[in-house]
Amino acid sequence: MLPRIRSFVWAGALLSIIAIYLWTSSHQPENISQYINRPVDPSLWQASSDDSDIWRTIATDFPPTSIQTLPTGTARSFPKVQASFAPETNSARQVRQSRQDAVRRTFLKSWTSYRENAWGWDELKPLSGERRNPFGGWAASLIDALDTLWIMDFKAEFAEAVDAIEVIDFSKTELQEINTFETTIRHLGALLSAFDLSQDHRLLKKAVQVGNMLYKAFDTPNRMPITRWDIHAAMRQERQEARAGVLLAEIGSLSLEFTRLSQLTGDSKWFSAVQHIADLMAPQQDTTELPGLWPLSVNAKELVFNSGSTFTLGAMADSIYEYMPKMAALLGRQLPMYEEMYTKAMDTAVKHNFFRPMTPTDEDILVSGTVHTDSKNTEPDSRIKLDPQGQHLVCFLGGAMALGGRLFGRDEDVTIASKLTNGCIYAYNAFPHGIMPEKFHMLPCPSVQKCTWDENSWKQAILQRAKSENGEDTEADVIIREEHLPKGFTKIPDRRYILRPEAIESVFILYRVTGRAELADSAWDMFEAINATTATSLANTAVWDVTMPREKPAAMDSMESFWMSETLKYFYLVFSEPSLISLDKYVFNTEAHPFRRPV
Repeated sequence: MLPRIRSFVWAGALLSIIAIYLWTSSHQPENISQYINRPVDPSLWQASSDDSDIWRTIATDFPPTSIQTLPTGTARSFPKVQASFAPETNSARQVRQSRQDAVRRTFLKSWTSYRENAWGWDELKPLSGERRNPFGGWAASLIDALDTLWIMDFKAEFAEAVDAIEVIDFSKTELQEINTFETTIRHLGALLSAFDLSQDHRLLKKAVQVGNMLYKAFDTPNRMPITRWDIHAAMRQERQEARAGVLLAEIGSLSLEFTRLSQLTGDSKWFSAVQHIADLMAPQQDTTELPGLWPLSVNAKELVFNSGSTFTLGAMADSIYEYMPKMAALLGRQLPMYEEMYTKAMDTAVKHNFFRPMTPTDEDILVSGTVHTDSKNTEPDSRIKLDPQGQHLVCFLGGAMALGGRLFGRDEDVTIASKLTNGCIYAYNAFPHGIMPEKFHMLPCPSVQKCTWDENSWKQAILQRAKSENGEDTEADVIIREEHLPKGFTKIPDRRYILRPEAIESVFILYRVTGRAELADSAWDMFEAINATTATSLANTAVWDVTMPREKPAAMDSMESFWMSETLKYFYLVFSEPSLISLDKYVFNTEAHPFRRPV
């Protein structure tokens, strides 16, 4: 009987392989150009009359007075973004592919554990194996990882995930409020990207459902979105109103996803909704207390985007600046305002936010800090004050400036991008586990041109930061020892590492832009350090403190969806051939979902 059983096994395996081949063959992007420059045939994705998409049926209380039409003219060409890579030697290819395989195995371990322990939930808790739903209970990890599955060639897993997505109901959640921004970048962004890659029309149909839900968040008297949104009240058709205090990133970073949805469907309503925000913000960019940047918090209710005294390109503001060059690329440079806004913002940030930190090896690197303004101060030099705080999250900026520099022919931006990215690599190497913490402070150099290490100045800065002015050096030494401060660092207010992607994001983009081989080596060092520090028996976990030497940091039992969506995807792409998801063909949203650029 054994030969017959074995024959059945082989026959079953062969049929499975044939089925997967037929599925993937029918969804290959050979004719993808038809989806780039013109909308997809509505009959392939529109919901049927008996569809359960409730968001199509809810009445609009404040319809827009007009719809701004999506630009459909001929796209203007951009300079080439990616460097020309020399042919690989056999040994170099073997090293690259072994690194890529290691990343792929790490992803599969996390995906398999999510599938077995938290399927359909937002997140797996990677230490305990429990599960949780912080993002609406709409399978955030599953949806967020769709394009990673496709890119890493897990086609069978991709097919299973798409089947599971079809039954998700975006009108039901146990949360009182959802985060409109997070739902846009994780769920809508992932669905659009997975469709761009696979051509599976079920994904575009589901993206339209999510888009219809999110569009309801704009149903306010001034058509500004509600960023922390009670969808239950919306379904009851209660009156909605935008709020007075909203975070800059959450209102200004919906544009890429809504625009791509309009491009694919031919329905300009989504583009018009987000373009309305940009049209209101752009004229106020020059009238803030730090002209060129918008304040961290803005007033969506009164349409005031220029009142505030905190200016950062880091947390809670970051992606509005990231999306400026990316919107220019996605729209084929048909709206000059995005290039203009980018130029103003970066010129201001270079002048006021970026600083060269003092390091014991006199590194020529940059960090992006936070600026506080005092409009009542009549002294120009005192009106603007830099807080030299670095953040892991602001490490995205090197990649954003490398992209903007190439797209807009600003070579100086690529140079600055290298220094910003090198600053993040330096911070990784400065800490005992080879990973940078969430937030830290450093001592700025008096000049970005020349900076020589001065240990006494560093210790004095530590004392000032600790509010122990006029203390002795021995007191500074106590602080250094107790707070585990590497030389050059003056305080570490947040010691966690939460599996963030921003540093490897910039390493990836800068590597593709410059072709610098040492960036791939830095990426590998980062991957090995992260995996060694965060691995559990199930997957990888955020950790509490990466500054403690000689002991593995305590686990937080948390694995946000961006671990599989962003961090591992960027590592994988660093070690892929440059033609895979080329930056001349794709633009990434802030959750690392690649959208096709017009050709």
